[in-house]
Formats: sequence, structure tokens, C-alpha cells
Amino acid sequence: MTDSDCLFCSIIAGTTPAAVVLETEDVVGFLDVRPLFKGHVLLVPREHVVTLPELPEHLLVPLFASAQRVASALTSGLGAQGTFVAMNNVVSQSVPHLHVHVVPRTKGDGLRGFFWPRKKYADGEAEACAATIREALS
Repeated sequence: MTDSDCLFCSIIAGTTPAAVVLETEDVVGFLDVRPLFKGHVLLVPREHVVTLPELPEHLLVPLFASAQRVASALTSGLGAQGTFVAMNNVVSQSVPHLHVHVVPRTKGDGLRGFFWPRKKYADGEAEACAATIREALS
């Protein structure tokens, strides 16, 4: 089930462009357009679900297994020392479609507490970054 007004549903459908890094039967992963750090991935269930309490049990393992795979790919593919994995429910959820943030981290990267300055990709940089992550996932 999708929501025609949902940005993430339109990315899943392919009607809104995104730098996709992962596609499975149940989950799509793509780069955040306003990343905390380059390589910041959003993982979404293909089924339109708004919050974690609404996530059907059959999607728990596919969603979090995808988060585990992407976290590993960010360290091996991008050279991150670790990752930050997070999810908002309603408060600070800018798109009302459940999504897991998987953010590459390095010691001294400047991310402190919950003050998260956003970055931008230069032209063509998002797709190059997405290709690197896709390669690390394969």
C-alpha cells in the first residue's frame, strides 16, 4: 500500500528521483538529500507505514537487517569508523513515512548530542557516493 501524497512512496515508485543504494522486496534505501554526513542513508519500508508502532511484524527483520547491511557498507565502502542509526516517530519526522537513518561517523566529525548541521552534495557527488555504497553492499 502506498500514499500518493508521500514523498518516500514516490521515491519507491520511481516517480521522484533519488540516489538509491538498496532495493529489496520490502525495503528501499537512498541517500538523504540533506545529509548529516555524505553517505547518510534513509531506509524505508516499501509499504507506507508512518511510525514504528505501526510497522507490521513481517517487516521488522527486513528493515533492520537492511540497516545492519548498510551500516557495514558505510564502514567498508566509505571508510567510516562507525555509524549512527536512528529513527524519529512523529516528532522531528519530516516525512510521515517510517525511515531509519544510517549515518557514517568518524571520530572528531563534529556531531554532538542532537545538534546536527546538515550538509549538501555537489553536483554528481550523490550518485558517486551511492554507487560506492551499492558496490559495498554487493
